Amino acid sequence: QVQLVESGGGLVQPGGSLRLSCIASGSIFSIDAMAWYRQDPGNQREMVALITTGGSINYADSVKGRFTISRDNGKDTVYLQMNSLKPEDTAVYYCNAVLRISSWSTFRNYWGQGTQVTVSS
Repeated sequence: QVQLVESGGGLVQPGGSLRLSCIASGSIFSIDAMAWYRQDPGNQREMVALITTGGSINYADSVKGRFTISRDNGKDTVYLQMNSLKPEDTAVYYCNAVLRISSWSTFRNYWGQGTQVTVSS
């Protein structure tokens, strides 16, 4: 069984910073990409940032220059450093990993339970 556990969410004032962490654990053979998504009420879940095993990174246009994704492959952990936060960044942030549990299995998407980020004065 695979688990993704996020931490680091909370309440922050506009212009502030937060750092999210996500640890993948369980029966993991290999991980391909890891990513952060977010969703607020009434909107679809959107990709915020993605990083591959090789280090290729993509960001949503709305967070470029403010958010930084990084990854520790040895610890199966992905981070999201969020700076210059805005009220519109308020959402539940979900960790995502594309991984396989054995050498003969296919890669599948796994999700964390989500962590709330609220940006408000």
